[in-house]
Amino acid sequence: MNTWNILLLEPGACPRTTTIAGTLQAMQQAVDGPIQAIYPFEEPVALICNEEGKLLHLPWNRALRDEAGQIYDIVAGTCFLCAAPPGEETFAGLTDAQLETFTRRFATPEWFIPTPQGLVVLREAEL
Repeated sequence: MNTWNILLLEPGACPRTTTIAGTLQAMQQAVDGPIQAIYPFEEPVALICNEEGKLLHLPWNRALRDEAGQIYDIVAGTCFLCAAPPGEETFAGLTDAQLETFTRRFATPEWFIPTPQGLVVLREAEL
């Protein structure tokens, strides 16, 4: 059976490397529901999340930011990162270099606080 090294991102927790089977069932189990693939990075890496995470009011996990650092979306519920090889219709495990890069990028858990002035996003170091 094909296994992948992925980076698991859970709400309020530091990222962790884990291994899953390279199957739809394993991906759905990792996010606790139907999957949605998002491609927010220039690198060939996909963010796999629960397709119904926002509808189910799962806890907010990580903010997605544009090149200027502005938040354009927030992932709800547990998600993971895996490789999305260009020109292929399947996913794959992350390389060691990708694991290192994205572990640093998502190292700090985030907390989301709605205020009358808008959403405030705090990272663990800011608490």
